[in-house]
Amino acid sequence: MFRHAFFFATLASLFTGCSPTVQVHALHPAEVTRAAQTKKIAVTPFENDRIGLSDKVEAELSRQRIDGKPFFTLASRKDFHKVVDEQKYQNAGLINPEDAVEMGEIIGAEAIISGRCGTPSVQDTYFYEPRTRCNKDQCWTVQVSCTKRVAGLSAQLRMVDVAKGDVIYADTIEKSAQWRHCTDDANPMPSRQMAADHLATLIAKQFAYKLTPHYVTFDVELLDDPDTDYSDTEENLLEYALTYIEQKRYGKAEQLLRQLLEATGQRSYVPFYNLGVLYEQKGEFREALNYYEAADRLTLEPVDAISSAVVRVRRLITQSEAARSQMEAGK
Repeated sequence: MFRHAFFFATLASLFTGCSPTVQVHALHPAEVTRAAQTKKIAVTPFENDRIGLSDKVEAELSRQRIDGKPFFTLASRKDFHKVVDEQKYQNAGLINPEDAVEMGEIIGAEAIISGRCGTPSVQDTYFYEPRTRCNKDQCWTVQVSCTKRVAGLSAQLRMVDVAKGDVIYADTIEKSAQWRHCTDDANPMPSRQMAADHLATLIAKQFAYKLTPHYVTFDVELLDDPDTDYSDTEENLLEYALTYIEQKRYGKAEQLLRQLLEATGQRSYVPFYNLGVLYEQKGEFREALNYYEAADRLTLEPVDAISSAVVRVRRLITQSEAARSQMEAGK
C-alpha cells in the first residue's frame, strides 16, 4: 500500500508535463565591490530632499543582513549633525571628498554617503472607458471617467571613501511608475506625495542592493527520465527519489540516488545529475560541480540540463567566493 502511494504520487507529477524542480539559494556579490568592503558608513542629509530619501537610504542600509547579521554599521545621525554644526560644513547635498574625509574621521565612518534629489514629477491624464450595464430587460453602455497618473523621480547619490578621499561610487538613479483609477474602481489613486514616496523607496532599495551581497533564488530542473534501460527496481529508485525530493526529504532522496548509482553500475548520468542538484540546493557548489561533471562525462550528445548546470555552478562558485571576500573585508 505504501509503495503504491509513492508510485502514484510520482506518476501524478510526471503526467503534468513539467519536470520536478528544486529551489536553490545562492549568494551573489555586491555590484560595487569597494562599497561592500566598506562597512562603517554615514548618510548625510540630501539636498532638495522633501521626500525623506536620505532617511530611506539610511534605513534600507541598516536593514541589510547576510546570514542574519547586519552588513553595515551606520554612524549616528546626531553625531553627523554635531560635526556639521561645529565645523560649519554644508548641511546637505553632494559632499566633496575633502570634507567627507574630515567628517568621517571625526565620527568614525569609513565612508560618507551624500545625495541630491530631483523634483518629483507627477502628470495626470484623463480619459473615459466604456462599461456595460444591464438589467433584466436590456443592456447598455456608459462612459466612466478614468485617470492615469505617471510619476517620476531621480536622485544623484555619491559614496566617498574617508581613508582615500576618493569617490567609491556615484550614480544617478531614476524611477518611474504609473497608476490607473476609474470612478467605479475600488482601489483609490495614490496622492502625489504617496507616489513620490513610493519612488523614493524604490531608489533607496536599488542603491542598497548595489552595495550589498545578496541571495538570489531560482529553480533547478531535475531529470526524471532514465537515460539507459532501467530495470523495474532502478525505475522505482528514481521515482521514489523524486517523490522524496518533492517532499523536501533530501537526505532520503540522496540515499536512493546513491543506490541507483550502484544499481546502474555508475553508467547512468541521471543519478549523477540529480545528486548534483541536491548538493547545489545545499549550497555545496564544488561538490555539485563534481557530480555535474561526472554526469557530463557519461553523455555522448549534449544534454541541455547538464551543460547549463556545469556553466551555472562554475559561475556560482566564483560569485560565492567574491561575496564571501566582500563580507570578510573590513572586519
